[in-house]
Amino acid sequence: MQSKSMHLGVALLPLLFLVGLLAVNVTQFGDDALAFSNQLALLLAAGFAGLLSLRYKTPFSKLMEGVVENIQQAVPAIMVLLLIGSLAGSWLFGGVVPVMIYYGLKILHPDYFLFSACIISAVVSLATGSSWGTIATVGIALLGIGKTMHIHEGLVAGAIISGAYFGDKMSPLSDTTNLAPAVAGTDLISHIKYMTITTIPSILITLLIFLVIGFSFDAQMNAESVLSVNEQLESAFNLSPLLFIVPIVVIILIVKKVPAAPSLAVGSLLGILAGFIFQQPLLEGLLDGGEFTSSYAMAVTALGTDFAIQSSDPLLADLLSTGGMAGMLGTIWLIICAMVFGGVMEKSGALMVISSSLLRLAHGRTGLIGTTAASSIFMNLTASDQYLAIVVPGKMYQKAYEERGLHPVNLSRTLEDAGTVTSVLVPWNTCGAAQAGVLGVATAVYWPFCFFCLISPLMTLAVSAFNIRVKKIAD
Repeated sequence: MQSKSMHLGVALLPLLFLVGLLAVNVTQFGDDALAFSNQLALLLAAGFAGLLSLRYKTPFSKLMEGVVENIQQAVPAIMVLLLIGSLAGSWLFGGVVPVMIYYGLKILHPDYFLFSACIISAVVSLATGSSWGTIATVGIALLGIGKTMHIHEGLVAGAIISGAYFGDKMSPLSDTTNLAPAVAGTDLISHIKYMTITTIPSILITLLIFLVIGFSFDAQMNAESVLSVNEQLESAFNLSPLLFIVPIVVIILIVKKVPAAPSLAVGSLLGILAGFIFQQPLLEGLLDGGEFTSSYAMAVTALGTDFAIQSSDPLLADLLSTGGMAGMLGTIWLIICAMVFGGVMEKSGALMVISSSLLRLAHGRTGLIGTTAASSIFMNLTASDQYLAIVVPGKMYQKAYEERGLHPVNLSRTLEDAGTVTSVLVPWNTCGAAQAGVLGVATAVYWPFCFFCLISPLMTLAVSAFNIRVKKIAD
């Protein structure tokens, strides 16, 4: 009853209020907007939405119920973020990230680095079904390699994320790839086969763009920088190829469908163990320098908070420093505030009003598919969660697709093309906040270069508009 009585203009006010605050934050704080101001903007917008809901006599207890439900839904992501922070610290402690950077610099060339980074991320993500796991492991190393080559960090992050989300979208092991067909009412194999119509052209265009960009780099300048960094890594670490066992074990665990949290925990502990086995000279030097009182204190510091290997080279000093679990707290704060806003918007009825209004605008096949895509993107912006961006529009439009004779695979594909891949482009979405925190690159910096994520929603609209293999129920 509340959702029917609320006017569309009223339902949109909290969203417009949030967008206005975020715009002000960007002008005032720039890249530091994620540090605290955007969190406060989300809380203020949630408060504004709560005040508006009083007009429709929505109990405060109901709003809080929505907040609690949303935060509970985000708890697994929060746990994974904390463990990713510990993983980054332990892999620096053990020399795992440095050895990946060292050999990566020997193999990869600046001309085709972005192209290669996208393919490597795609292959790992296809094998594991996890974009988060891919970015937290090989993604961190690839970013370090790209920085050493003096490639813009937004471009590198865009290549990594594009490949990781392609693999996540197409892997039968991925949670979203299983969720979308379940919500739409089709089977997994049909869903994956039908996604190739839009996903393969999207990733091919993306790879072509990265290849063209790559050939514009000054390879000579980058080669000199690469040589200098590798020499410094050799002098600081024991770069044994045996250290690759650590990331390989983590990837195998994820492939075997071991949940992300225990897989990352094992990876963190293996990183610490690798440090004690392979990096004794380095650790003794840190102890002799008086930075730590014991090896135990050093290991705990690497897992929990700021940990760095000193270097006179500013670039290398940046690569050889992490924030541990504590470095993820700002991201977790952002996610919690986003969940508060999403919970209030949902229980006040505002989200349903806006989504229902979008459905009334859906005329014809392309209109319906376009409205579905817009709703998924809207849910990523407001509910701040990619699962809700799949489930809510999927349930809303399932009947409409059936009534218009469209096979459920059209719906499941659209949910993935628009819901899964655009979540990482929103700074306050769980995915956008997580990847910005893991890579240390602001969402506003990398999203213009996430070509796969930007092209996918457009591709699904193009395929529908030109009626390219749009499957009917009668087929």
